[in-house]
Amino acid sequence: MNSESLKPWMVAAAMCLMVGSPSAQAEDEAPTTHPGMGSAHMMHQSSVGASDKRISLGLAPQQKQHQLANMRSHLEAVQSIVGMLAESRFEEASTVAHEKLGLTPEMKAMCNMFENKDFKAMGLAFHQSGDALGDALKTKNLKQSLKALHTTMDYCIQCHSTYRQ
Repeated sequence: MNSESLKPWMVAAAMCLMVGSPSAQAEDEAPTTHPGMGSAHMMHQSSVGASDKRISLGLAPQQKQHQLANMRSHLEAVQSIVGMLAESRFEEASTVAHEKLGLTPEMKAMCNMFENKDFKAMGLAFHQSGDALGDALKTKNLKQSLKALHTTMDYCIQCHSTYRQ
């Protein structure tokens, strides 16, 4: 073999050494990959975790999973609303906003269970914005509806920028 044929192999070996293996992770650190996400994503997640300055809610594992399921449900509701807006299905979108994002008695009770008063207040404001979104959708005014959706999404961004599980 000549030196030119070794170069790709050497580059690959160097990359493996730089990335490391999943077994090199700390034992208490769970892998954060998902199907389709490679080791570069794992390296990014690792560096983010070390510099993550967001406030931890200190949730027990079961509470954490419940909260994550709720947030995913909220995201699915937003996606559904956007699709309905694209088809001018305002009444249906309004129902989704009120039932899935609004301040239902269940959501109010859940928000009030959190000890962090600022997180609790942000959660209640998010759900109130979901009801305002539902009301805006009932007007069938696309511009007003999109402004209300923007406000609701602002709460998502603000919360995820401030808090972590």
